[in-house]
Amino acid sequence: MTSDATLQPVAKKTLFQRFLPLLLLAAGFVAFFAAGLDEYLSWNALVDHNEWLIQQVSDNAIASFLIYSAAYILVVAFSIPGGAIMTLVGGYLFGTLIGGTATVLGATIGACLVFLAARTALGDLFRKKAGGALLRMERGFQENALSYLLVLRLIPLFPFWLVNIVPALLEVPLRTYFIGTLLGIIPGTFVYASVGAGLGTLLAQGRTPDLGIIFNLEIFMPLIGLSLLSLLPVAYRKIKARRDKG
Repeated sequence: MTSDATLQPVAKKTLFQRFLPLLLLAAGFVAFFAAGLDEYLSWNALVDHNEWLIQQVSDNAIASFLIYSAAYILVVAFSIPGGAIMTLVGGYLFGTLIGGTATVLGATIGACLVFLAARTALGDLFRKKAGGALLRMERGFQENALSYLLVLRLIPLFPFWLVNIVPALLEVPLRTYFIGTLLGIIPGTFVYASVGAGLGTLLAQGRTPDLGIIFNLEIFMPLIGLSLLSLLPVAYRKIKARRDKG
């Protein structure tokens, strides 16, 4: 018969394995700031290294594109503030279309890494501690996961890292999460990338970009409209359910 003492190391190892992905991402976050790399995610850093960056892209376009995409994945995976600056830089270096595409792919992959790490480490714990109200919210989110994700991604009212984690706790399928993130961040990303594409003029004039441009009415209102459209399936299901009961 196996004793409790024999089982204990196995249980500890299993717990460690569960939290290992999340611990690695947290270690990446700490290492990033410990190494002082946050200084490079700023407008001043772009101004100081502007000519060097342009030269690198000119000399090694494909390598520069891959390095930028990989860097964006890590920034999102480590939940490092600076996504807006990165997106502007992508538009500036590669143009709106290519820079925006690289940003969307990098941000989506990075968000999926956070999602998987959070689901592995915290999913079971959340469900054990969840009360009736949280379980009902979980069922509701699962039924309309894609619609809700599109709303959360289209309207940047909540921190990007928070939206990466919450669906993982609510057992949203990875495929649904990937699609909702990919589609939901496209509009806002290309807005910032288009601003980035015109950074040359701002740099020449010694001005800084408006990072709050996404909240300008002419941009924010269409995003609200897209969010409402994404909620139509939710409204339809509720109306149909009421009719079926009646």
